[in-house]
Amino acid sequence: MTVAGATLAAALLTFGAPPPADAAVPDTVPLTFTNNSGRGDTVYIYDLGTQLSTGRQGWADASGTFHAWPAGGNPPTPAPDASIVGPANGQTKTIRIPKFSGRLYFSYGQKLDFRLTTGGLVQPAVQNPSDPNRNILFNWSEYTLDGSGLWINSTQVDMFSAPYAVGVKLPDGTTRSTGHLKPGGYNGFFNALRAQPGGWANLIQTRSDGTVLRALAPGHGIEAGALPSGVMDDYINRVWQKYGSQTLTVTPFGDQPGTKYYGRVSGGVMNFTNGAGAVVTSFQKPDSDSVFGCYKRLDAPNDLVRGPISRTLCAGFNRSTLLTNPHQPDTSSAGFYQDAVTNQYARKIHAQMADGKAYAFAFDDVGNHESLVHEGNPQQAYITLDPFS
Repeated sequence: MTVAGATLAAALLTFGAPPPADAAVPDTVPLTFTNNSGRGDTVYIYDLGTQLSTGRQGWADASGTFHAWPAGGNPPTPAPDASIVGPANGQTKTIRIPKFSGRLYFSYGQKLDFRLTTGGLVQPAVQNPSDPNRNILFNWSEYTLDGSGLWINSTQVDMFSAPYAVGVKLPDGTTRSTGHLKPGGYNGFFNALRAQPGGWANLIQTRSDGTVLRALAPGHGIEAGALPSGVMDDYINRVWQKYGSQTLTVTPFGDQPGTKYYGRVSGGVMNFTNGAGAVVTSFQKPDSDSVFGCYKRLDAPNDLVRGPISRTLCAGFNRSTLLTNPHQPDTSSAGFYQDAVTNQYARKIHAQMADGKAYAFAFDDVGNHESLVHEGNPQQAYITLDPFS
């Protein structure tokens, strides 16, 4: 899992309210795939992750039975075939998902190539041109099923690709879903990215037959040399200049309005103090990759101070709200992505979502703008493979 993906998985484990004490979450939950893609390719499904009861990495078959990965090697060795043949276009298929924290991959027309190292599974990294999955059309959802219920999302943290939505059935029989694009939204996103100057169009990857495969997230685009490494520098510099003479107030917890931290830049470092004036954490000026990945100089440990402050800064940088609002987080999407220097990838994804929600960067859940559904007593889960046109 990438750094961003790992961050998102951690967020899934902590997001949402706990279920009632008498809500018993079963060991497996049915998940129905519906194929509305309009494509004739065979679909392959994979349920890969970490078994929460043991901490072991592995995969689940269609019945929800867990299988631990065998030992890997160096160089990486082929993983066992964990694929499940999915539904044909216009059809459905139901599998069962176990108590896992992991990913539900799906690919069109070709099985994915998974490898194992001595440290575990190697996830696809298509920003690397030599990755064996580079020319396969695929995508994934991230989910956690544990004793507190099910969290499942549609994610674009690493890439925007084959469209899909997720859903969960509640005990009262209703369904909560997210992730659907607006009509025409798939092509609309790619057309908007192509029209964006500054190298953003270079995030798009196509196959030799002309098939559009995906757009890389901007951090991966920098890694691949597709996007200039300094694409956010102008905005970052302006933020650092502003808060050299003004104070940035961060209130990281929506349910704790009295917990505030105060940021000022001194000597090139943004120091945050608490209400007593004591410095609680400091940030070196981030680079564009730190902003897009919400890591490195914007690292967010799972604590109660630096992590929550960093999450808030990361969201403010990606959404370009730090100059217009010195009180963060800014939770109203009306002011997002308005600066000329912003995360254009995230901006264009949100613009094409039917409900406006997406996981376009790791902490897109700041202010509840993420495409995530949660239910403490899930009856049924859903993934819908949506049309490309």
